[in-house]
Amino acid sequence: RPSPEEALQWRDSLEKLLQNPYGLASFCSFLRSEFSEENAEFWVACEDYKKTKSPVKMAEKAKKIYEDFIQTEAPKEVNIDHFTKAVTMKNLVEPSPTSFDMAQKRIFALMEKDSLPRFVRSEFYHELIK
Repeated sequence: RPSPEEALQWRDSLEKLLQNPYGLASFCSFLRSEFSEENAEFWVACEDYKKTKSPVKMAEKAKKIYEDFIQTEAPKEVNIDHFTKAVTMKNLVEPSPTSFDMAQKRIFALMEKDSLPRFVRSEFYHELIK
């Protein structure tokens, strides 16, 4: 469990929140409670994808991320604009560690602007900083 001081830093840094296993778990629980956990799940999947070394594994993971989060009517479809979706699809012709970068940045910005402020006002967060 993080110290209240550590948890207080998350108000100002989504990056620190997502990099802390406890912070990520708390944030995901909060997002689940408001039916928007797909953004955090997508972000985590992209982070995992970028660490993949094998081209075969990378292609498999790229396909799974696309099917789960990007394609129209995907089970956990994330909210990205048509331009970002088109660029991402083009990048997947030859998957590379940066294939999802634009989409991941858009989702990060969305969470930072939208989900993080709600999380900081939530009971979940207030329990952590006590």
